[in-house]
Amino acid sequence: MTRTTSGVAPVAACPITDVVDIVFSRWTTPILWTLHEHGRQRFVELERRIATITPKVLTQRLRQLERDGLVMRTYYPEVPPRVEYEISELGRSLGPLFAALANWSDHLPAVERARRDYDSARSSRSVPGRTVQ
Repeated sequence: MTRTTSGVAPVAACPITDVVDIVFSRWTTPILWTLHEHGRQRFVELERRIATITPKVLTQRLRQLERDGLVMRTYYPEVPPRVEYEISELGRSLGPLFAALANWSDHLPAVERARRDYDSARSSRSVPGRTVQ
């Protein structure tokens, strides 16, 4: 196990590290949100709803989500073959977390104000040719 300079393992220092790595890795949240909101979907439907994701990345993320047990893939041996994806019960169990985050988004205007205030204070302290830190 990797130790930090303080001698504490990173996961022990923050018990939600593994959860954050699984749930909030790039594209996971939009995929799970879309499957939760719209139900079972084919690849093309997901791709359309998450317009900025590439097919390659969507494929990779769906495979990882299936491996993690958050998404179920159903293959139908038809001509042409059909594949559908849906959120699993384990994936659905993240619903309260997503709801809490959606509620927290009410704080985004305060975050934007804090950023503006910070940037303004930083720029007023700068000296030509050098920035005071």
